[in-house]
Amino acid sequence: MMHFRFILLAAAIFLTSASLYARNAETGDLRFTHPYARSTVPGQTSGAAYLTIENQGGQADRLIAITSPIAQSVEIHTMTMDGNVMKMREVQNIELKPRAKITMNPGDGYHIMLIGIKQPLKRGDKFPLTLSFEKSGKIDVPVTVEDASAAK
Repeated sequence: MMHFRFILLAAAIFLTSASLYARNAETGDLRFTHPYARSTVPGQTSGAAYLTIENQGGQADRLIAITSPIAQSVEIHTMTMDGNVMKMREVQNIELKPRAKITMNPGDGYHIMLIGIKQPLKRGDKFPLTLSFEKSGKIDVPVTVEDASAAK
């Protein structure tokens, strides 16, 4: 009987800790898929993170701010190509229309800039991003660092 209780306790601990760093997160009408950051090299002072945000609800919401303990500041950026010139601009928010999906990818559209990172981001590291929404409030999303060379 004692052995059975130990197995149940171990399974509960494993499932709880695994859920803390799940690849996807969901809260209310918002779903977050594949939150990841690219690895950096020593001396690099900024990094980038990406994810997909899906509004599964019937009302619009707006991503208005992002913070993380690993960076001095975090900004929402958009990147576009104008001929052969890349243009990156900070945006103040991202509107999430009802039943809409925003996918952040390297080199295309939105991304999250981690400015003044406190240490290099190494493959396998995990850290939280706190996303602040106009209606849904603050939501912590776990991010996993992947190789910068990995194709997305």
